[in-house]
Amino acid sequence: MKLNQLTIQEARQKLDQGEITAVDLTQACLERIKEVNGKIHACLAVDEVGALAQAVVADKKILSGQTGPLLGIPYLLKDNILAKGLPATAGSKMLENYIAPYDATIVKRLRKAGAILLGKTNLDEFAHGASTEYSAFGPTHNPWDTKRVPGGSSGGSAAAVATDMCLFALGTDTGGSIRHPAALCGVVGYKPSYGLCSRFGLIAMTSSTDVPGPLTKTVEDAAMVLSVMSGQDKQDGTTVRSKALAFESLKDLSGLKIGVPKEYFIDGLSEGVAKRVKEAIAELKQAGAGIVDVSLPHTKYGVSVYYIITPCEISSNLARFDGLRFGHQGEAKDLLEYYAQTRGEGFGPEVKRF
Repeated sequence: MKLNQLTIQEARQKLDQGEITAVDLTQACLERIKEVNGKIHACLAVDEVGALAQAVVADKKILSGQTGPLLGIPYLLKDNILAKGLPATAGSKMLENYIAPYDATIVKRLRKAGAILLGKTNLDEFAHGASTEYSAFGPTHNPWDTKRVPGGSSGGSAAAVATDMCLFALGTDTGGSIRHPAALCGVVGYKPSYGLCSRFGLIAMTSSTDVPGPLTKTVEDAAMVLSVMSGQDKQDGTTVRSKALAFESLKDLSGLKIGVPKEYFIDGLSEGVAKRVKEAIAELKQAGAGIVDVSLPHTKYGVSVYYIITPCEISSNLARFDGLRFGHQGEAKDLLEYYAQTRGEGFGPEVKRF
Protein backbone atom coordinates (compact mmCIF):
# COMPACT_ATOMS: atom_id res chain seq x y z
CA MET A 1 0.00 0.00 0.00
CA LYS A 2 1.30 3.47 -0.93
CA LEU A 3 1.43 6.10 1.80
CA ASN A 4 -1.21 8.31 0.18
CA GLN A 5 -3.64 5.36 0.31
CA LEU A 6 -3.56 5.23 4.11
CA THR A 7 -6.54 6.25 6.21
CA ILE A 8 -6.03 8.91 8.86
CA GLN A 9 -6.09 6.27 11.59
CA GLU A 10 -3.49 4.14 9.83
CA ALA A 11 -1.23 7.13 9.14
CA ARG A 12 -1.59 8.36 12.74
CA GLN A 13 -0.32 5.05 14.07
CA LYS A 14 2.61 4.88 11.64
CA LEU A 15 3.60 8.51 12.30
CA ASP A 16 3.55 8.05 16.08
CA GLN A 17 5.55 4.83 15.86
CA GLY A 18 8.15 6.43 13.61
CA GLU A 19 7.49 4.10 10.69
CA ILE A 20 6.88 7.04 8.32
CA THR A 21 7.36 10.81 8.38
CA ALA A 22 4.96 13.62 7.62
CA VAL A 23 7.30 14.70 4.82
CA ASP A 24 7.10 11.24 3.24
CA LEU A 25 3.32 11.25 3.54
CA THR A 26 3.01 14.74 2.09
CA GLN A 27 5.33 13.97 -0.81
CA ALA A 28 3.29 10.86 -1.64
CA CYS A 29 0.12 12.95 -1.84
CA LEU A 30 1.80 15.65 -3.94
CA GLU A 31 3.10 13.02 -6.36
CA ARG A 32 -0.36 11.52 -6.63
CA ILE A 33 -1.82 14.96 -7.43
CA LYS A 34 0.74 15.38 -10.21
CA GLU A 35 -0.07 11.92 -11.50
CA VAL A 36 -3.87 12.12 -11.78
CA ASN A 37 -5.06 15.71 -11.44
CA GLY A 38 -4.64 16.40 -15.15
CA LYS A 39 -7.20 13.68 -15.83
CA ILE A 40 -9.59 14.28 -12.92
CA HIS A 41 -9.20 18.05 -12.41
CA ALA A 42 -9.97 17.90 -8.70
CA CYS A 43 -7.43 20.54 -7.62
CA LEU A 44 -7.43 24.19 -8.63
CA ALA A 45 -4.28 25.16 -6.71
CA VAL A 46 -1.45 23.19 -5.06
CA ASP A 47 0.92 24.69 -2.50
CA GLU A 48 3.82 22.25 -2.71
CA VAL A 49 6.38 24.46 -0.99
CA GLY A 50 4.03 25.42 1.82
CA ALA A 51 2.85 21.85 2.34
CA LEU A 52 6.38 20.46 2.65
CA ALA A 53 7.31 23.27 5.07
CA GLN A 54 4.30 22.35 7.22
CA ALA A 55 5.34 18.69 7.08
CA VAL A 56 8.84 19.51 8.37
CA VAL A 57 7.30 21.33 11.34
CA ALA A 58 4.94 18.41 11.99
CA ASP A 59 7.85 15.93 12.01
CA LYS A 60 9.71 18.01 14.57
CA LYS A 61 6.63 18.04 16.82
CA ILE A 62 6.20 14.27 16.49
CA LEU A 63 9.88 13.69 17.30
CA SER A 64 9.48 15.80 20.44
CA GLY A 65 6.68 13.51 21.62
CA GLN A 66 3.68 15.54 20.54
CA THR A 67 0.70 13.84 18.94
CA GLY A 68 -2.88 14.56 17.94
CA PRO A 69 -5.48 13.14 15.57
CA LEU A 70 -4.42 15.25 12.58
CA LEU A 71 -0.79 16.10 13.30
CA GLY A 72 1.13 15.51 10.06
CA ILE A 73 -1.99 14.54 8.06
CA PRO A 74 -2.28 16.08 4.53
CA TYR A 75 -5.62 17.44 3.34
CA LEU A 76 -7.23 19.51 0.59
CA LEU A 77 -9.68 22.38 0.98
CA LYS A 78 -12.71 23.32 -1.12
CA ASP A 79 -11.98 26.63 -2.83
CA ASN A 80 -14.78 28.56 -1.14
CA ILE A 81 -13.07 28.27 2.26
CA LEU A 82 -10.36 30.84 2.99
CA ALA A 83 -6.74 29.88 3.72
CA LYS A 84 -4.39 32.83 4.12
CA GLY A 85 -2.06 33.35 1.17
CA LEU A 86 -3.85 30.89 -1.12
CA PRO A 87 -6.40 31.55 -3.88
CA ALA A 88 -10.08 31.63 -2.91
CA THR A 89 -11.87 31.61 -6.26
CA ALA A 90 -15.14 29.90 -5.29
CA GLY A 91 -14.87 28.43 -8.78
CA SER A 92 -15.68 31.81 -10.33
CA LYS A 93 -14.00 34.24 -12.72
CA MET A 94 -15.28 36.91 -10.35
CA LEU A 95 -12.63 35.86 -7.79
CA GLU A 96 -10.04 34.41 -10.17
CA ASN A 97 -7.21 36.56 -8.80
CA TYR A 98 -8.40 36.85 -5.21
CA ILE A 99 -5.94 35.72 -2.52
CA ALA A 100 -7.35 35.04 0.94
CA PRO A 101 -6.12 37.61 3.50
CA TYR A 102 -6.92 35.41 6.51
CA ASP A 103 -7.71 31.85 7.58
CA ALA A 104 -11.23 30.57 8.06
CA THR A 105 -11.74 29.45 11.65
CA ILE A 106 -11.85 25.77 10.67
CA VAL A 107 -8.58 26.18 8.74
CA LYS A 108 -7.03 27.92 11.74
CA ARG A 109 -8.05 24.98 13.93
CA LEU A 110 -6.62 22.47 11.48
CA ARG A 111 -3.34 24.40 11.33
CA LYS A 112 -3.16 24.42 15.14
CA ALA A 113 -3.77 20.66 15.11
CA GLY A 114 -0.86 20.20 12.70
CA ALA A 115 -2.83 19.14 9.61
CA ILE A 116 -0.98 19.85 6.36
CA LEU A 117 -2.82 21.89 3.73
CA LEU A 118 -1.91 20.73 0.22
CA GLY A 119 -4.07 23.12 -1.80
CA LYS A 120 -7.59 23.95 -2.99
CA THR A 121 -10.23 21.85 -4.75
CA ASN A 122 -12.66 22.54 -7.59
CA LEU A 123 -16.38 23.23 -7.13
CA ASP A 124 -19.45 24.44 -8.93
CA GLU A 125 -19.23 28.23 -9.14
CA PHE A 126 -20.09 29.69 -5.72
CA ALA A 127 -21.26 26.13 -4.88
CA HIS A 128 -24.29 26.48 -7.18
CA GLY A 129 -24.65 23.02 -8.64
CA ALA A 130 -24.73 19.30 -8.05
CA SER A 131 -22.20 18.05 -10.61
CA THR A 132 -19.04 20.23 -10.46
CA GLU A 133 -19.60 20.97 -14.15
CA TYR A 134 -20.24 24.65 -13.49
CA SER A 135 -16.78 25.71 -12.34
CA ALA A 136 -15.35 28.61 -14.33
CA PHE A 137 -12.11 26.65 -14.50
CA GLY A 138 -13.49 23.48 -16.04
CA PRO A 139 -15.35 20.43 -14.73
CA THR A 140 -14.13 17.76 -12.35
CA HIS A 141 -14.52 14.18 -13.58
CA ASN A 142 -15.64 11.15 -11.63
CA PRO A 143 -12.51 9.06 -10.91
CA TRP A 144 -14.42 5.80 -11.38
CA ASP A 145 -15.58 6.81 -14.85
CA THR A 146 -14.29 10.09 -16.27
CA LYS A 147 -17.28 10.32 -18.61
CA ARG A 148 -19.50 10.78 -15.56
CA VAL A 149 -19.83 13.61 -13.04
CA PRO A 150 -18.48 13.37 -9.48
CA GLY A 151 -21.50 15.13 -7.98
CA GLY A 152 -21.37 18.57 -6.47
CA SER A 153 -20.82 21.10 -5.45
CA SER A 154 -17.87 19.64 -3.47
CA GLY A 155 -16.95 17.36 -6.37
CA GLY A 156 -13.28 18.31 -6.34
CA SER A 157 -12.92 17.35 -2.68
CA ALA A 158 -14.75 14.05 -3.15
CA ALA A 159 -12.75 13.11 -6.26
CA ALA A 160 -9.49 14.02 -4.50
CA VAL A 161 -10.22 11.69 -1.58
CA ALA A 162 -11.41 8.92 -3.91
CA THR A 163 -8.12 9.07 -5.87
CA ASP A 164 -5.92 9.27 -2.75
CA MET A 165 -4.62 12.76 -3.51
CA CYS A 166 -5.04 13.45 0.21
CA LEU A 167 -6.10 11.66 3.37
CA PHE A 168 -9.13 13.90 3.81
CA ALA A 169 -10.73 16.99 2.34
CA LEU A 170 -13.17 19.65 3.46
CA GLY A 171 -16.29 20.62 1.58
CA THR A 172 -19.44 22.63 2.22
CA ASP A 173 -23.06 21.50 2.16
CA THR A 174 -26.34 23.38 1.78
CA GLY A 175 -28.58 20.89 0.01
CA GLY A 176 -26.34 17.85 -0.41
CA SER A 177 -23.06 19.37 -1.61
CA ILE A 178 -20.91 17.10 0.59
CA ARG A 179 -23.15 14.04 0.75
CA HIS A 180 -24.01 13.84 -2.95
CA PRO A 181 -20.43 13.86 -4.35
CA ALA A 182 -19.34 11.52 -1.54
CA ALA A 183 -21.97 9.04 -2.70
CA LEU A 184 -21.04 9.34 -6.38
CA CYS A 185 -17.30 9.01 -5.68
CA GLY A 186 -17.56 6.24 -3.10
CA VAL A 187 -16.19 8.07 -0.05
CA VAL A 188 -17.58 9.18 3.31
CA GLY A 189 -19.20 12.61 3.40
CA TYR A 190 -20.73 14.18 6.49
CA LYS A 191 -22.78 17.35 6.84
CA PRO A 192 -22.52 18.47 10.48
CA SER A 193 -25.53 20.00 12.22
CA TYR A 194 -25.84 23.74 11.62
CA GLY A 195 -23.89 25.59 14.30
CA LEU A 196 -21.49 22.76 15.09
CA CYS A 197 -18.70 24.08 12.82
CA SER A 198 -17.80 27.72 12.30
CA ARG A 199 -18.69 29.35 8.98
CA PHE A 200 -16.31 32.29 9.51
CA GLY A 201 -14.12 32.48 6.40
CA LEU A 202 -16.58 30.53 4.26
CA ILE A 203 -17.86 32.07 1.01
CA ALA A 204 -21.34 30.84 1.81
CA MET A 205 -23.94 29.89 -0.76
CA THR A 206 -26.71 30.45 1.79
CA SER A 207 -25.96 31.75 5.26
CA SER A 208 -28.73 29.94 7.13
CA THR A 209 -28.08 26.43 5.77
CA ASP A 210 -24.47 26.21 4.49
CA VAL A 211 -22.15 24.10 6.66
CA PRO A 212 -18.51 22.99 6.22
CA GLY A 213 -17.76 19.32 6.78
CA PRO A 214 -15.31 16.47 6.10
CA LEU A 215 -14.91 14.02 3.23
CA THR A 216 -12.85 11.00 4.22
CA LYS A 217 -12.09 7.35 3.46
CA THR A 218 -13.77 5.96 6.58
CA VAL A 219 -16.42 6.98 9.11
CA GLU A 220 -13.79 6.88 11.87
CA ASP A 221 -11.66 9.35 9.92
CA ALA A 222 -14.63 11.70 9.53
CA ALA A 223 -15.11 11.63 13.29
CA MET A 224 -11.44 12.48 13.85
CA VAL A 225 -11.62 15.49 11.53
CA LEU A 226 -14.90 16.67 13.03
CA SER A 227 -13.45 16.51 16.55
CA VAL A 228 -10.86 19.11 15.49
CA MET A 229 -12.93 21.45 13.31
CA SER A 230 -16.08 21.67 15.47
CA GLY A 231 -16.78 23.99 18.39
CA GLN A 232 -18.03 27.46 19.24
CA ASP A 233 -16.42 30.42 17.50
CA LYS A 234 -16.74 34.04 18.65
CA GLN A 235 -16.45 35.08 15.00
CA ASP A 236 -19.62 33.14 14.14
CA GLY A 237 -22.60 33.91 16.34
CA THR A 238 -24.53 30.92 15.01
CA THR A 239 -22.12 28.36 16.47
CA VAL A 240 -23.45 26.47 19.47
CA ARG A 241 -22.07 26.42 22.98
CA SER A 242 -21.18 22.83 23.70
CA LYS A 243 -18.39 20.84 25.23
CA ALA A 244 -15.92 19.35 22.78
CA LEU A 245 -17.14 15.92 21.80
CA ALA A 246 -14.80 13.00 21.22
CA PHE A 247 -16.75 11.82 18.19
CA GLU A 248 -14.34 9.01 17.40
CA SER A 249 -15.02 7.38 20.78
CA LEU A 250 -18.78 7.12 20.35
CA LYS A 251 -18.83 3.39 19.65
CA ASP A 252 -21.34 2.13 22.21
CA LEU A 253 -24.81 3.37 21.24
CA SER A 254 -26.63 1.91 24.23
CA GLY A 255 -29.34 4.29 25.42
CA LEU A 256 -29.31 6.34 22.22
CA LYS A 257 -32.67 6.67 20.47
CA ILE A 258 -32.72 7.17 16.71
CA GLY A 259 -35.91 8.23 14.97
CA VAL A 260 -36.76 6.86 11.52
CA PRO A 261 -39.28 9.16 9.77
CA LYS A 262 -41.85 7.14 7.84
CA GLU A 263 -42.17 9.98 5.31
CA TYR A 264 -38.64 9.31 4.06
CA PHE A 265 -39.66 5.95 2.58
CA ILE A 266 -41.73 7.38 -0.26
CA ASP A 267 -42.95 6.01 -3.55
CA GLY A 268 -40.20 6.24 -6.15
CA LEU A 269 -37.36 5.77 -3.66
CA SER A 270 -34.61 3.69 -5.27
CA GLU A 271 -34.69 0.09 -4.10
CA GLY A 272 -30.92 0.15 -3.67
CA VAL A 273 -31.03 3.26 -1.50
CA ALA A 274 -33.89 1.87 0.61
CA LYS A 275 -31.98 -1.38 1.08
CA ARG A 276 -28.80 0.37 2.26
CA VAL A 277 -30.73 2.62 4.66
CA LYS A 278 -32.48 -0.38 6.19
CA GLU A 279 -29.15 -2.17 6.52
CA ALA A 280 -27.70 0.87 8.29
CA ILE A 281 -30.67 0.95 10.66
CA ALA A 282 -30.08 -2.71 11.47
CA GLU A 283 -26.39 -2.04 12.17
CA LEU A 284 -27.26 0.85 14.50
CA LYS A 285 -29.73 -1.36 16.34
CA GLN A 286 -27.10 -4.07 16.68
CA ALA A 287 -24.71 -1.47 18.15
CA GLY A 288 -27.18 -0.80 20.94
CA ALA A 289 -29.28 2.07 19.65
CA GLY A 290 -33.02 2.12 20.09
CA ILE A 291 -34.86 2.56 16.78
CA VAL A 292 -38.10 4.55 17.00
CA ASP A 293 -40.61 5.08 14.19
CA VAL A 294 -41.51 8.77 13.97
CA SER A 295 -43.58 11.00 11.73
CA LEU A 296 -42.44 14.30 10.23
CA PRO A 297 -45.60 15.36 8.40
CA HIS A 298 -44.11 18.57 7.02
CA THR A 299 -41.46 16.68 5.06
CA LYS A 300 -43.48 17.08 1.86
CA TYR A 301 -42.99 20.84 2.02
CA GLY A 302 -39.19 20.60 2.41
CA VAL A 303 -38.20 21.04 -1.23
CA SER A 304 -40.62 23.93 -1.74
CA VAL A 305 -39.31 25.74 1.33
CA TYR A 306 -35.73 25.09 0.22
CA TYR A 307 -36.40 26.74 -3.13
CA ILE A 308 -37.87 29.79 -1.44
CA ILE A 309 -35.11 30.35 1.10
CA THR A 310 -32.12 29.34 -1.00
CA PRO A 311 -32.53 31.66 -4.04
CA CYS A 312 -33.28 34.59 -1.72
CA GLU A 313 -30.13 34.08 0.31
CA ILE A 314 -28.02 33.37 -2.77
CA SER A 315 -29.10 36.65 -4.34
CA SER A 316 -28.36 38.51 -1.12
CA ASN A 317 -24.92 36.93 -0.69
CA LEU A 318 -23.94 37.57 -4.31
CA ALA A 319 -24.75 41.28 -3.99
CA ARG A 320 -21.35 41.93 -2.40
CA PHE A 321 -19.55 40.97 -5.61
CA ASP A 322 -19.75 44.34 -7.32
CA GLY A 323 -16.10 44.93 -8.25
CA LEU A 324 -15.69 47.90 -5.91
CA ARG A 325 -13.69 46.31 -3.10
CA PHE A 326 -12.39 43.02 -4.52
CA GLY A 327 -12.82 40.62 -7.39
CA HIS A 328 -13.25 41.17 -11.12
CA GLN A 329 -13.61 44.79 -12.20
CA GLY A 330 -15.26 46.16 -15.32
CA GLU A 331 -14.12 49.25 -17.22
CA ALA A 332 -17.40 51.13 -17.69
CA LYS A 333 -17.50 54.71 -16.34
CA ASP A 334 -21.19 54.86 -15.49
CA LEU A 335 -21.87 53.17 -12.12
CA LEU A 336 -24.84 51.06 -13.20
CA GLU A 337 -23.07 50.04 -16.40
CA TYR A 338 -20.00 49.21 -14.29
CA TYR A 339 -22.05 46.91 -12.05
CA ALA A 340 -23.66 45.23 -15.04
CA GLN A 341 -20.36 44.74 -16.87
CA THR A 342 -18.50 43.50 -13.77
CA ARG A 343 -21.14 40.96 -12.82
CA GLY A 344 -21.89 40.03 -16.43
CA GLU A 345 -18.25 39.18 -17.09
CA GLY A 346 -17.49 37.72 -13.66
CA PHE A 347 -20.46 35.41 -13.15
CA GLY A 348 -21.09 32.21 -15.09
CA PRO A 349 -24.47 31.09 -16.47
CA GLU A 350 -25.52 29.01 -13.46
CA VAL A 351 -24.87 31.87 -11.03
CA LYS A 352 -26.67 34.36 -13.26
CA ARG A 353 -29.87 32.37 -12.80
CA PHE A 354 -30.01 33.86 -9.30
